[in-house]
Amino acid sequence: MNATTLWQQYLHLKAAEPKLRARDAAAKLGVSEAELVAADPASITLFPKWADILGRLESLGTVMTLTRNEAAVHEKTGIYANVQIDGDIGLALNPEIDLRFFLHSWRYGFALTSHKPSIQFFDRYGEAVHKVFLTETSHRAAFDELVKHYASSHAVVEPDRERSVPAEKPDADIDAAAFREGWCQLQDTHEFFPLLRKFAVSHTQALRLAPVGYAREVSRDAVGILLHAAADRALPIMVFAGNQGCLQIHTGPVHRIVVMGPWLNVLDSGFNLHLRTDLLARAYVVRKPTRDGEVTSLECYDAQGRLIVQFFGERKPGRPELRDWAELALSLPGKEVEHARQAA
Repeated sequence: MNATTLWQQYLHLKAAEPKLRARDAAAKLGVSEAELVAADPASITLFPKWADILGRLESLGTVMTLTRNEAAVHEKTGIYANVQIDGDIGLALNPEIDLRFFLHSWRYGFALTSHKPSIQFFDRYGEAVHKVFLTETSHRAAFDELVKHYASSHAVVEPDRERSVPAEKPDADIDAAAFREGWCQLQDTHEFFPLLRKFAVSHTQALRLAPVGYAREVSRDAVGILLHAAADRALPIMVFAGNQGCLQIHTGPVHRIVVMGPWLNVLDSGFNLHLRTDLLARAYVVRKPTRDGEVTSLECYDAQGRLIVQFFGERKPGRPELRDWAELALSLPGKEVEHARQAA
């Protein structure tokens, strides 16, 4: 299907469903979102100089950043500053915009110059990894200059169709005792992912094999209970959500928690979170030892075992986690409560 035909089909679909998001429209049309964005007449392909482009986003002033996966949409408003890139790994570290980049999975970038100007990045499958939208106070001249500088005439989008999903090793093939010992010897939460790679275990497999008392499955209602309680207590938390190419973090309190159908939402000034609770298959309260004491999190996974979102209490290196946070997380109802409610 050529770009013109695709765009005409999109406009016809959008006329019938005005609130349809680009990601969902692309799925209905049988293409990737990157292909749909590339077909937009207001779209300009960018050279894949990701580090350079990210480093110039501060010039845009206040922007809204959006990072998502299938079940979570994480939006932050602020200044895109302090970008640091080392090879394929990077970050943007600011009180408002806090990001981690994994650029090895980035393949396409576009600037959309329509009524909602934005810069959007996609992976090799054509799925969005990160988007940056201009706000009413953004510097449009800086946006135009950035787009002009990195515009490319190469507009061919050919995303990979086949996904390689590594098979999970049987639990019996894992040296569970050594894995548990490694877990108990953690000194920093950032050491957890190397531990998973060392023993070739998936996230949910690690939780099955965790040392006694370090991972407890809780009710899927736990995330709503946690957010409402954090709002009621003005408890500052950290919310991590993202995908293979980007992780976005909110640190601070949450205030307005709203349920709309399957969506559980945080609708605050400067921070929005949208969670598809119907896609949440499992939730765990997880404890990890560090040199600053134990760190407690609530982790949510989909039916395929993919991480959707993580919640922590607000913390910084060198300081123990908030006691109120740990008490809240550890008090969340267990999976057995959900089973009892379903049986009633």
